[in-house]
Amino acid sequence: MSNNFYNENATSFFNDTVGADLSSIYQQFLSLVKSDSHIVDAGCGSGRDTLFFIKKGFQVTAFDACEALTVKASEYTGINVTLNTFENFKSKSPQYLFDAIWACASLLHVPSNKISDSFKNLANQLKLKGVFYCSFKYGDNDITQNGRHFTNANETRLFEFIKNTGLVIDKTWITEDVRPNRHGEKWLNAILIKVA
Repeated sequence: MSNNFYNENATSFFNDTVGADLSSIYQQFLSLVKSDSHIVDAGCGSGRDTLFFIKKGFQVTAFDACEALTVKASEYTGINVTLNTFENFKSKSPQYLFDAIWACASLLHVPSNKISDSFKNLANQLKLKGVFYCSFKYGDNDITQNGRHFTNANETRLFEFIKNTGLVIDKTWITEDVRPNRHGEKWLNAILIKVA
């Protein structure tokens, strides 16, 4: 289970990711998000992106499936980051839907045979025409590294993952990993829109 890895390595993971510069990706996402929007940071990890969005004036709801990281992210962001999973996360009120979802390098830990359910549940928490950002290591296979599962995705595989979820691909683009010592690792970034 990936969660065991993150619970055991929360401090090193926090330190490794909290300073990553995602400014160009933020720009792509926020160009489609209205200024008074409520964003869900799904699988927020260190809380790096949550804090960025808060500082930009957005309302943010953040969760992660790793208890140790929810503690660190809560301390870092100053908000209550809850313990939850992609398939179980729900808005507090059935009538309340979010404007945007940010799932940066997080859904890739869901096994490929369950990932459509995760996309479907998250899409159900999103307003019509809501914006959904996600990213995956670029590839078309599932791998395990250091006790962590990775579901890789290319454009074709992502299209299959989101079939019958109410989401469509607005745009995709490839970036290199921004963390030190990760040069050459490619990432698939995608903006999805809820249309049904």
